[in-house]
This record gives sequence, structure tokens and C-alpha cells, in this order.
Amino acid sequence: MPENITNLADDHTGLSDTFVSRRYFQKFETIMSHLGRVGGTMEAEGKLTREEVTILTRYMVALTYTFRALSLKYLMVGRDTGRFFGSLTIDTSDSGFPVASELMTMANDAQQAASHLAGMPSEEQLKEEMVRTIIGEREIPTKLQFALSQRKYYQELVRGSLFWVQNHPESQWIGNLSDERRRFLLHWAAYDTQTNLPVIYLMEVEDTGRTALPKDQRRWPEVQAHLMAQALGGLKLLTIAKGFDEDFDDLHPKRLRRWHIGPMYSHAFTHQTGPLRQVLAEADAPEGQDWALVWTVEELQSESVKQERSGWFGTVEREVFALDPFAGRGADTGATLTERMIILPQRPFQVLAEHNPPGFASVRKFVVGEGGRVLRY
Repeated sequence: MPENITNLADDHTGLSDTFVSRRYFQKFETIMSHLGRVGGTMEAEGKLTREEVTILTRYMVALTYTFRALSLKYLMVGRDTGRFFGSLTIDTSDSGFPVASELMTMANDAQQAASHLAGMPSEEQLKEEMVRTIIGEREIPTKLQFALSQRKYYQELVRGSLFWVQNHPESQWIGNLSDERRRFLLHWAAYDTQTNLPVIYLMEVEDTGRTALPKDQRRWPEVQAHLMAQALGGLKLLTIAKGFDEDFDDLHPKRLRRWHIGPMYSHAFTHQTGPLRQVLAEADAPEGQDWALVWTVEELQSESVKQERSGWFGTVEREVFALDPFAGRGADTGATLTERMIILPQRPFQVLAEHNPPGFASVRKFVVGEGGRVLRY
């Protein structure tokens, strides 16, 4: 392993060199910008609605802000700043993303960001002091550069709109079926602490309660707490949906989807095994094009409704969910369907197409061409 990458564990690595760390963050900012174009392509195909693209794009932007904040925190890594502050730790085996503890630490920093900023010199003061150090003392103002990077880091945290380990549920009204039955799109997200990957959930719900769900001071907090407690990548969608259906008699989950964003593969940063590792090695792509991002979409749909007794005389609706009919896989996956997709630059895609490794024929491929255009294959 190169000297500028510190091996912390078999699958966790610290980026202890300034330029390596900056290249890593630049790579992710580029990937996130391309994912926005993928959303537009899927909307044009009718795979996503405008509202769904807007929601997913918002989470992608939040991830970009999170990576930007972390890049400022570790901007001076590897330099003699007079203070040891560690290095960014990434999961090189299963995700290619920063480990979840980085986001947890960032959340703690965010709670104290305002007080940190209040005790720091302003940007103008720090820049003026840098100029005096360069001209008067003929030295590189490394410690001042570090102080400025930390100030910018805390400023990003104060601005907010970042992707956290927990991103609590929000609701969006999408229409009424009748005066007594309203439709909402619920969405929430988490940074899975087991896989170190962002996970986004969208659930279409029909609400037959007396008060509309977002305005219901009793049900809405309960729904938010319930969904966040179930935001675990290891849980099957069927388990999440059935639990929700049974806990809320007047909320009926009709469609539940989950996006696992990642892993990110890069020959320079990760050591995952499998075909993509070989593809990226053989592609020998120039800096900035040595990557591939995989994501998986799971979907669970309700196919019918049955009535169950509730109490002595009442009945409630319960959803009957459709499971993947092929070879009994639905029982294993707990989903109606599962789809994998990948986005990668043109040169790695050419190598992937030439090799055509087993298992990739059914993977939807999005290729970044010249000028950042995203094409689907």
C-alpha cells in the first residue's frame, strides 16, 4: 500500500496525504454531479417522477455538502499544523465511502460549530495574517491555513443541509383518492453503520386517518420514530412494510423503495475484489476517470388488500405484498423486484463491455461521456 495511505484495519484506511485526500473528495464531488444527470435520464424514461427526482437529488446534494465539509476538515492533512487532528478514514473494502464514525463526529462538531466560530478570528483577519507571515517572515503560513480550513469547516456545518447518519422522515402530499383517503410520499435516509453506505427510502402511503398525517401531532412523531428505528440496511423491505402496516391501522403502505448508494470502486483508493477491480486496473484511466459507482434499488409493492378483525366488532385493512416470483427469490430478498445500476466513465466502460463478466448483463449501465453527458446502455 502506498506510503500516503495509512492502513488502520483490513478494510479501513486513513488518507494521510494532502493531495491524495483532495483527489478523493474531488472524485466524489464529480460522481455526485453525474448522479443528478442519471436522475434526469430516469425521469425521461418514466422510471421516476419529477417529485421523486427532486427528493433524490436533494439527498445527493446533501451528500455533496457532507463531503465538502469533510474535505475542509482534512484540507491540511499531512502538513505540520502544530496540532494532530487525524486523517479521513474510508472503508476500502465494502463501500469506498468514509466510515460512519466520520459523520457521527461531524454531527457532534455541528452542535458546537457556532461557539467555535465565535472564538475564531474572521476569514479576513486570518488572510491578512497569512500575507504578513509570507511577506514579513518569508514562511509558509501552514498553521494559519489550518485555522482557516477549520473555520470554513465549521461554517459549512452551520449552513446545514448535510447528509447525516440519520435523516428524519419528511412527507409530501401527492393527491387525494377521496375525502377520506389521502396519498403521501414519505422519504428518509440513513448512513448505514454496518456497510458505510448511504441508504435512501421512499414510501407511498394512503392515509385514512381523521387528521392529515403531517398535521397529526400524535401520529406523525410516532411514524417518524418508527421509520428511523427501521432504517437498517440489513432489514428486508417486507419486514419494514409489514411492521409499519400492523403498527398504524389508518396508514397503508402501497409502495416502498430503498436505494443503496455504493459501493464506489477506484483502483487508486479501494481494494475490492471482483470483476470491477480488474476492469479498473486494465482500463488504466487518467486521474479523475478511475472510478465506478454501483447502486441497488429494491422495491416492494402492495398487490391487494385484505380485511382483518380489530377488537370486538371492527375491521382494518392489511396489505398483501407482491414478492419476486422468479425462483422463489422474493422470499429471500423480501422485495417485489431488485435492480442494480452502475455509472462509470467511458474508458472503464469500454473494458467492461469487452470482458462482459458474468452477472453484468442485467445491470443498467450509465456512462459519462465527453462534456459530462450521461448515456444509458
